[in-house]
Amino acid sequence: MPVICFSRIRDLKSKITELIKEYSAILITGARQVGKSTLFETIMKEQGDEREIVTLDDLEARSLAKKDPAMFLQIHEPPVMIDEVQYAPELFSYIKIAIDRGAAPGSFYLTGSQAFKLMDLAQESLSGRVAILRLPPLSQHEAYGKGSSKPFSIDLGELKKRKNTHVNASLDEIYERIWAGGMPGLISGKYTDRDVYYSSYIQTYIERDVSELIQGVDKLLFRDFIRSAASRIGEVLNVHAIAGDVGCISLIQALYPT
Repeated sequence: MPVICFSRIRDLKSKITELIKEYSAILITGARQVGKSTLFETIMKEQGDEREIVTLDDLEARSLAKKDPAMFLQIHEPPVMIDEVQYAPELFSYIKIAIDRGAAPGSFYLTGSQAFKLMDLAQESLSGRVAILRLPPLSQHEAYGKGSSKPFSIDLGELKKRKNTHVNASLDEIYERIWAGGMPGLISGKYTDRDVYYSSYIQTYIERDVSELIQGVDKLLFRDFIRSAASRIGEVLNVHAIAGDVGCISLIQALYPT
């Protein structure tokens, strides 16, 4: 695989730096380990912003945020960054109160991994008060470009200029890029064993996120579902075929009678 010109610059960074001048709360959603916190921390470092960072992965912080959100925001006064905010939905109402009372732009940096849950919470409690952005894994431009600070654009002129900022890839290299994926931990070289990384990642996803969203989920069955769905990327959705792979034909027939 070719040498990777990895940079922490994300295409979304310039948009965030614009929005924090206008919105009191910025919410970045995305899968675990795609770099949500790192992106905020990079912006904070560049701007000399020394705000407190609180993660609700910490059970003590999560407990306080859920049981006494008003006290939580008194202890962790804005400007503040709250990581994995979906674990304490009780906070959103109090963030709304703070914004309505005149919280300065950029007061709340929020991140969360459960996009569907977060979207519902944010739109219900912070409608019109929060800028919601989704951060995907690294794009080809971010992972394999030559460190250009300009965000990706589909403008024809800019696309032509990309020839000077990107390394040409052979067919084999393109396959290797697809196989490697776009997770920053792998692309940066922090982790070198792809199989161990993704196996651990999926296990953590099922144990923490899926189990919270779907009560009583069969974890082994859900793992089979992920494998079956992933193997059919690019195909027309066929729920019966997936159900056959995971042994749920009877359930699918009940849900989708022919």
